[in-house]
Amino acid sequence: MKTIAAVLGCVFLFSTAVTALERKDVEEKYTWNLSDLYKTESDFVKSRNAFDIRIGDILKFKGKLGESSNNLKGCLDTFFSLAKEYSRLSSYASMKADQDLSNSKNQKLKDETAMVGRKFSSEVSFVNPEIISLGAEKIKTYLKENNDLAVYKVFLSDAIRTAKHTLSANEEKLLSQTSVLASIPYNTYSIFSNTELDFPEITLTNGTKVKLSQAMYGKYRSSQNPKDREIVFKNFFDTYKKYEGTLGRLLFSQLEKDWFYAKERKYTSSVEAALNRNNVPVKVYKQLVKDINNNLDSLHRYLALRKRMMGVETLKYSDLYTSLVKEVDLKYTFDDSTKILIHAMQPLGKEYVDALTTGINSRWADVYPTKGKRSGAYSNGSAYDIHPYLLLNHNDDYDSISTLAHEFGHSMHSWFSNKYQPYPTSNYSIFVAEVASTFNENLLNNYLVKKEKDPLKRLFFLGNLLEKIRTTIFRQAMFAEFELTIHTAVEENKALTGKDFSKIYLELVRKYYGHDKGICRVDKIYGIEWAFIPHFYYNYYVYQYATGLIASTALAENVINHEDGAVERYLTFLKSGNSDYPINILAHAGEDLTTSVPLDTTMRVFNRTMDEIEATLKELDK
Repeated sequence: MKTIAAVLGCVFLFSTAVTALERKDVEEKYTWNLSDLYKTESDFVKSRNAFDIRIGDILKFKGKLGESSNNLKGCLDTFFSLAKEYSRLSSYASMKADQDLSNSKNQKLKDETAMVGRKFSSEVSFVNPEIISLGAEKIKTYLKENNDLAVYKVFLSDAIRTAKHTLSANEEKLLSQTSVLASIPYNTYSIFSNTELDFPEITLTNGTKVKLSQAMYGKYRSSQNPKDREIVFKNFFDTYKKYEGTLGRLLFSQLEKDWFYAKERKYTSSVEAALNRNNVPVKVYKQLVKDINNNLDSLHRYLALRKRMMGVETLKYSDLYTSLVKEVDLKYTFDDSTKILIHAMQPLGKEYVDALTTGINSRWADVYPTKGKRSGAYSNGSAYDIHPYLLLNHNDDYDSISTLAHEFGHSMHSWFSNKYQPYPTSNYSIFVAEVASTFNENLLNNYLVKKEKDPLKRLFFLGNLLEKIRTTIFRQAMFAEFELTIHTAVEENKALTGKDFSKIYLELVRKYYGHDKGICRVDKIYGIEWAFIPHFYYNYYVYQYATGLIASTALAENVINHEDGAVERYLTFLKSGNSDYPINILAHAGEDLTTSVPLDTTMRVFNRTMDEIEATLKELDK
């Protein structure tokens, strides 16, 4: 009988990389249609110039909101009208620039638009403080006497809720003008890490020489050759280690900045300040960290399964990114991907599938990599009166179809929120953004697993789901615990150095990956990994990746299992925008993240998937 590792290595992987084309050589149907925003660039410039003049309209309401409910309504009408127009302008300029980052004309267009945006932000900075100065009772009176203010009820209620954390108009304007200074730690880190960090040239076991970079690390860390993985990991993180002191100073400065703003706004901690924007209780953050720690046995079970499938004597930290199934023949053209996606989304019903099909056929997406085009992928749903846009870099492989599902999840969320909500309550929060995107990934994975007869391909899809949960829930929760630890230290007046960050991080990663239990070996050098993660400059951002996938996995389970009302509740969630706070919106959809129930469901999926893999392995062994 063959070993499991030998069986899993019996076919070949064909990941067809699309060579970057000239943009003019791509068929029009595979490019986004920015003329839906503005017919021509000249029309865009005219609209931007008109907007620049219109900004001054808001100032006629300054100091007059307490005079009448009509003044307040006029001010808010003007404010949201300007905000909606600027979102459209900004979307056009940024996407035009992303088509070719080397095009200086388009970059200038984007920069000039951002300058107009800063002017807009500065001019409207009086609105929130002045609304708050009215007091809760007066605002309630205004709402009762003027029915036309109803559309702004959520906005006004939130302004009152955050009143004690909002400064005077002059102070708010001053803080808004410090944004350039406040961004120095991250901007410096970004430039240094992405462009100036001097990585070495390495030689792989087959003699190939590779100049390391972040992109090359991402590519070669998944190598099937364990010696190559070790070479890549060691040299990559050795480079960061050389600058541990400098990078530590930058991160410490970021933490000090976050704590400064939190204190100025009368918060008791940086985490409270960050979560209060969406009215997310700090309990949710701490509950996540606690619950994940209580479920580390499931992660350790997966790591043991990974070790078995890879056929290695010792599972190392450098082994975590290579595929569980060594080689699988998977190829998806963009047209294949869209057909599969439409089939996978059928459980959501006609309204969803029709909107998705419209987006695919109406050039919402810019599909293929072209010379100078921005890398990666995103969905832009900011053009309220038009439709969402997607930037893709489709490479005809599994990652491409998964990315397509993810980004269309965001786009459908924007489409339904914009369709069913007035503009003031259409822009859903970051807290729920990753729910819709990863929900689509769950439905796609479920569809591919169920229709696949080849046990090796089925193993690949099942393994991909396990990796998604490991990297998006366990790993991001580990990041969240690290963030909470280092912010708390600063709030307790403790200075932190690069060596301190490395010590704290190493202890956490060894706990999560079971180093002391002999489950996965984490060498000391990997304590420096914190220096590679830009999200630690985003002020309590990463936990939302974990909560998003936890919620979406539980919601998808309800739909997959045909639970009564599950589809309707999910579509209602997509249509809710920010008509309520995100925790409440998810609770109405059936998943209360103030409890452990959604994570319990997700862990059942995690363990059930491992059961399916083990059953398939027995099938292969026969």
